[in-house]
Amino acid sequence: FQSRAFGPLPQVEMSADGPEATGNKSLDFLKRAARSGQQAAGLIRTAWSSYKTPIDYGIIPLDLDKIAASIAADFPARLYYTSFRNNAFDTHVQQGPLHSRLLSYACDAIHGFIADLERLGLADRVVVMAFSEFGRRVTENTNLGTDHGTANVMFLAGAPVKGGHYGTPPSLTVLRDDDNIAPTADFRQVYATAIDWVAPGLSAPTLGGDFSGFDALG
Repeated sequence: FQSRAFGPLPQVEMSADGPEATGNKSLDFLKRAARSGQQAAGLIRTAWSSYKTPIDYGIIPLDLDKIAASIAADFPARLYYTSFRNNAFDTHVQQGPLHSRLLSYACDAIHGFIADLERLGLADRVVVMAFSEFGRRVTENTNLGTDHGTANVMFLAGAPVKGGHYGTPPSLTVLRDDDNIAPTADFRQVYATAIDWVAPGLSAPTLGGDFSGFDALG
């Protein structure tokens, strides 16, 4: 679920209002879709605007407060998605201080989200999975940063998580021929872990293969 503030819906020549049946199946379908989108946007807008919480989500909430509002409103969605805007973690210059600051923002938001779920009595129903679309190389570049790489880490957080490290830590000295860290686990194993927790038995058809998950969720 890509969270963002919903503004006024754009006005289009084909309104979602008015008689539904026009005799044109394509036009009728589009009108129904537009009406459904307007109704859903209204429900989400109401849930977000009416949600009040004493929990501090930090400087950058990452829209996790809006996801908490959606969960509290008992929307039927099983999966919500949000991201750090503007690709903020794509750091290559003076990486140390900037990376630490960005991580603190993310951790504050996630901590607030989990605390809010506990306040709502919903903590046992929700797991947070944090990931990035790129990893990092070991060696520092000439700008006191690191460049894109292959292997990466993924995090699971929440009351159902059995805390600990899963998988074999990769070597930081024995690298691949392209100077990348050699992954020791398939990222789809983490996806499988989360999918089978939400919907047992659906990871294989969803991922297109049988990826052995980790015993990380209770």
